[in-house]
Amino acid sequence: MQNAILLHNQHWQNKGFNIIIKRHLLDKLLKFHLTKEIQIITGLRRSGKSSLLKLYINELIKTENPKSILFINFDDPNFSEIYKNPEKIYTIVETAEKLTQTKIKFLFLDEIQSVSSWEKYIKSVYDAERFDKICITGSNSKLLLGNYSSLLSGRYIVSQMYPLSLSEILNHYNFSDNLTILQNKPKVLNLLENCIKHGTFPEIVLKNNKQIKHEILTNYYDSILIKDCVINKNIRDHKSFKELSFYIFNNLAVLYSYNSLSKATGINDVSVKEYINAMQEAFLIYEISQFSFKIKKQLKSKRKLYSIDNGLITATSLNFSENKGKLFENFVFSELLKYGYNNIYLYNEKKECDFIVKKGKQLIAIQATFEINAKNRDREINGLISVQKKFQISKLYIVTLSQSETTNNNISIIPIYELRNC
Repeated sequence: MQNAILLHNQHWQNKGFNIIIKRHLLDKLLKFHLTKEIQIITGLRRSGKSSLLKLYINELIKTENPKSILFINFDDPNFSEIYKNPEKIYTIVETAEKLTQTKIKFLFLDEIQSVSSWEKYIKSVYDAERFDKICITGSNSKLLLGNYSSLLSGRYIVSQMYPLSLSEILNHYNFSDNLTILQNKPKVLNLLENCIKHGTFPEIVLKNNKQIKHEILTNYYDSILIKDCVINKNIRDHKSFKELSFYIFNNLAVLYSYNSLSKATGINDVSVKEYINAMQEAFLIYEISQFSFKIKKQLKSKRKLYSIDNGLITATSLNFSENKGKLFENFVFSELLKYGYNNIYLYNEKKECDFIVKKGKQLIAIQATFEINAKNRDREINGLISVQKKFQISKLYIVTLSQSETTNNNISIIPIYELRNC
């Protein structure tokens, strides 16, 4: 354990962590640094939660004693004896203080969901004001819905972590404004197409070799299925679960019902629902429903599933890599999530609209198409006009790879990198 603690805390030697890409969420963590509330970061495995904590530590050691900061990643098997004994986190802290001869003031616990009943320990040290700041991460959306989570009520601030947004990637490569993007358009378009095909996990964005990217993404997918779905949800029929996951990743952005998935896979609809919930809780997929002002209609309608990352799609599916339209649609969905649009719906009646987004009290309608051309122009525009009339939506967009135009119907055709400004 001592060796593991030393390995995780290289900042004790006044060495900052080498994290190349800055994350926008860091600004929020720093904003709340002086508040006593626990910072909780949830999100998909490998999306950058650990790196975010290390970026936070890099900022802290500029003004604080590095030895007063303790970072522990519970994915490390050296800490497995603590998984069922949360009280032993005290032992880790005591060991760290003996090693450094310094009181720990800042506690960073990564992948906390590995520890059963972790809330008991966190509440006790929070109430005792043992640390100046506690920051934890977890790879499950139900992190705060356990038996003891109510113990932390009112004591925390939650932030959602995703793989890199397009904005973060463009900033990393110094394409931070529209003028610079236009001046470097060939490079930007190449970067965009790579993101659409291989996704935006931090490690993937920094790799050039396609085969290495594929192998890493396949490992990510398998790890998420096993650790965050099968083990976490105690799924016994591993084979059926993996078959459904494979089917879903080959049929994303397609209307479905639990019954239709059950018929297509031969898995009973109760298990289908259970498996989809497990994948959603692990942040692997997201479900959107038909937009309606009537809640009952939303609940009864067919839905669509999207993945949080395109790289997971191309690494695991058979046909998506050749379907630029569906990949682009999924990419637009993931970008909307990353920019804070949590209320996303579809519309599919006489006409179709890919996304209706609720922003406060305002509705925004968005079509996602890799390219607007003579074959699809009328279909995309008519879908927007249909929802505009039915729901009185004033902001209408067609998001493309790189085209820009305003139509006679006051529909804005914009490149994907301008989506953040909608």
